[in-house]
Amino acid sequence: MKIAQIHNLSKSYSDTQALKNISLEVEQGELFGLIGPDGAGKTTLFRILVSLLLPDKGEVFLLGKDVKKDFKELRQHIGYMPGRFSLYEDLTVEENLYFYATVFGTTIQENYHLIKDIYQQIEMFKTRRAGKLSGGMKQKLALCCALIHNPEVIVLDEPTTGVDAVSRKEFWDMLKSLKKQGITVLVSTPYMDEASMCDRVALIQKGELLSVAPPAQIESEFEGDLFEIKADNLHSLKNKLNEKYGEHSAHLFGQSIHFSNPNQEISEQELSDLIEQEGFHPSSIKKIKAGIEDCFMHLMTAKKGIE
Repeated sequence: MKIAQIHNLSKSYSDTQALKNISLEVEQGELFGLIGPDGAGKTTLFRILVSLLLPDKGEVFLLGKDVKKDFKELRQHIGYMPGRFSLYEDLTVEENLYFYATVFGTTIQENYHLIKDIYQQIEMFKTRRAGKLSGGMKQKLALCCALIHNPEVIVLDEPTTGVDAVSRKEFWDMLKSLKKQGITVLVSTPYMDEASMCDRVALIQKGELLSVAPPAQIESEFEGDLFEIKADNLHSLKNKLNEKYGEHSAHLFGQSIHFSNPNQEISEQELSDLIEQEGFHPSSIKKIKAGIEDCFMHLMTAKKGIE
């Protein structure tokens, strides 16, 4: 069953086109990720999906219903967690949860089984005001409030942004648990490493979809060899490689450069010799398997080439 169906969706803000003819579908029970940097259009897409924004054109269906015409009914079946913490900071943890349960005409007791594993991690702080919680605790409370009315689908907009690494892992473990309970999860993130946690992902940049597929499939479709280069003067070396082999051939990844040149096969030794000739002294060069971020950069380059 198709939980979400989006056809030729476009949205603009004044002269800025946030979404450009987006089309995708989400299956029931999926953990579906919308992956892209800030400004890619993730928040706009999710706000339209949960009926908080109207599209300029296109059709959007959620749970088989038109989000424009049936928004009142749909909101009873959707759990939404916006990117910014939107709960009442002057209310306690317990009071926020009680408030959201009441808004949806239910009780904490009725649906406690849905949030038990999450709520138990913050229950010791139930009398603390929400504004005084840590980032990770705030996100857990927000997730509890999004689930308390037993929604069929939850939509989470960058839920782990600004959260520490341990809390990020815990949060994704919670999402996997919700999926096992039959809840469809749509989540957006700017963190490419979180793509591997999803069943399928949509890579989005500047309002356009670059690819929609399982993460492993996207990685397997990377064209050409990919090299990891470690050397001094990384910025200068990256600029020289891009100048010599084409823009976006080389990208900085932490303390190394990832380099690919699909138009020319080259060995590690040949690449080392070429770099030496340019006056640089690499300490390490090796072939590596492409990750999601490499694929994202590769797809961006291919898109620019078409344009």
